[in-house]
Amino acid sequence: KLLIKAADMGSTKAMERIAYALLFGDQLPQNVTAAKDLFEALAENGSHKAQTALGFMYATGIGVDPNQPKALVYYTFAALGGNLVADMILGYRYLSGINLPQHCEAALVHYRTAAEYVANDIALNGGVLTEKVRLTERAENLSSNGEIMELDLYQYFQLIAEKGDVQSQAGLGQLHLTGGKGIEKDYEKAFYYLSKAAHGGSINALGFLGKMYSEGSEAVPQNNETALQYFKMAADRGNPIGLTGLGLAHLYGKGLPVDYEEALKNFKKAADKGWVDGQFQLGVMYYSGFGVKRDYKMANKYFQHASQNGHALALYNLAQMYSSGTGVVRSCVTATELFKNVCERGQWTERILSAYFAYKENNIDSAFLQYMFLAEQGYEMAQSNTAYLLEYEQPTLVAKTDCYPMALIYWNRAAVQGYSYARIKLGDYHYYGYGTLVDYETAAIHYRLAAEQQHSAQAMFNLAYMYEHGLGTEQDLHLAKRFYDLAAETSTDAYIPVFFALCKLGTINIINSIQSANLSEVWNQINLDRVLWPHWDLYLIMILILLLGLLRAHRHG
Repeated sequence: KLLIKAADMGSTKAMERIAYALLFGDQLPQNVTAAKDLFEALAENGSHKAQTALGFMYATGIGVDPNQPKALVYYTFAALGGNLVADMILGYRYLSGINLPQHCEAALVHYRTAAEYVANDIALNGGVLTEKVRLTERAENLSSNGEIMELDLYQYFQLIAEKGDVQSQAGLGQLHLTGGKGIEKDYEKAFYYLSKAAHGGSINALGFLGKMYSEGSEAVPQNNETALQYFKMAADRGNPIGLTGLGLAHLYGKGLPVDYEEALKNFKKAADKGWVDGQFQLGVMYYSGFGVKRDYKMANKYFQHASQNGHALALYNLAQMYSSGTGVVRSCVTATELFKNVCERGQWTERILSAYFAYKENNIDSAFLQYMFLAEQGYEMAQSNTAYLLEYEQPTLVAKTDCYPMALIYWNRAAVQGYSYARIKLGDYHYYGYGTLVDYETAAIHYRLAAEQQHSAQAMFNLAYMYEHGLGTEQDLHLAKRFYDLAAETSTDAYIPVFFALCKLGTINIINSIQSANLSEVWNQINLDRVLWPHWDLYLIMILILLLGLLRAHRHG
C-alpha cells in the first residue's frame, strides 16, 4: 500500500518496484502486460531499471514478440545509465557470443564495472550470502534440502539453543551474523546467540563478538576496546577469528599501535589454521608491501588459497591482477571469469532465494521468470533451473510447443559453463529428438564430452550403449564394454545397470562368435574368457537365473 501511494505521488523508485513485482509476481499478483506498460512509461523517462526489464522481455519473448536487436538497445542504454545488472547481461553475452560477436575485452569491461561495486559493498557491508539450489538435484525431496534451512529445523535449533546447547547457540549466532541457508542477516539475534554461546564457553563465539564490536552495527555500537578484549580471549586459545581480528587491529591501528610485524604474525597463524580471511589479509600485505617486501607471487598464492574457499574479495583481487598482468601473465579470459564470479555475489543474487520459494509454493510462472532473469545475467544454476522448469513444469507463459526448444537453449548455456547434467541433457535431447531433430552423432558427442570432461558415469553408460548398438558411431562391442566398465568404476550407483548390460553384451558376443564359426568346432576352440571377458561364469549364472524366472512365471501363468 505504501509503495502504491508513493507511486501515485510520482516516485520513480516505487513505480520500478511495483513494475518488477508485477513482472515476477513475487509481491503482487503476476501481470506481465501491466508490468510491460509501466516499464515502457518509466523507460521513456530514462529509468535504467525499466530499460533492463524491457531488454529482458524482448530477449526472451515474454509479454512481447522476441526482438534481439531491440533487447540489445535497451540493455546498452541501461548499462550506460549505470545499471549493473545490464552490465552483467552484456558481459555474459560478449563472453559467450550470444547475439553479439564473442569479445573477451568487451566482456571484461562490463563485468569489471559490476564487480567493483560488489567488492566495495562486500568490504563495507559483508555482501550477500545466498545458497544456489539446483532444482535438478532437489526435485525429488525438497524438504531435505541441504542448502536451505527449513522452518521446523530452525525452530528445533532455537529450542535446544534456549535450553543451553552451546553448539546450537554459536551456530545460530553465526548464521544470523553472515546470513545464508535462507536466513536473513539479523545482528540483534546474532549478538543474542553469540553472547549466550560465549558465556557457555564457545571460542568461536568470542571471535565473532569481537568482529561485531570491531565493525559496529545498529545492534552493537562500534567499540575497539571491547572488540580487542574478545579478540584477545579468542586468540589466546588459538582461535583464527580472534587472531585475524588482532591482525587487523595491528594493521590499521584500530585500538592498537600500527605494527605490521605483529599483524603479519597473527595473519600467518590464522592462515595456517585454514581461516580464509587470514589468508586473504596475508595476500593484501604481500600485494601492498605492508611490513614486508612487496611480492606479487606470494600475494597471488594467498589470494588463490582464499578464493578456493569462496572469499569474494580474494576473487576480486585476483581478477584485478589477471586483468592488468600484475605478478602474473595477463589473461582476459581468467580475469573475466573471476570478475563474473564476484558479480554473482551481488545484492541481485537474493532473487535466487525468491525464485526458489516461489517454486516451493508451486508458483511456477513466478519462479520461471525469476530464474530466467538470472539466467540472462549468466548464472549457470539459473540456466539449468530455467531449462528444468521448461521441461518438467511447462510454465503457462510459454506455449507447450516452445518449451522443449527453449529448454534446449538453456541446457546448452548451462553445459557450456561446465554443468555435466546439462551436457547429458543435450545428449538426450538430440538422441530422442526433444526440441530438435533426432541426431545420434550429436548425442554421442555430448555424452563423450560429459564423460571425458566431467567424468559422468551416466554419460559413460549412454556412450557405451551407443557403441553397443552402433548409434551415431560405428558398432564396437569392445569400446562398449570399456565404457560400461568405466561407468561402474566411476559410480557405485552404476554397478547394477552395468552388470545387466554386460550380461546382455556377453550374450551378444557369444551369438556373434557362434555365427562366425562352424558349430562343430566352436566348443573345442572357444575361449570363454576371451569371448565373454573375465567373470563370464557370473554372466552365465545371471542368464540362467533370468531364464528360470521366465519359465517359472510361464508355468504359473
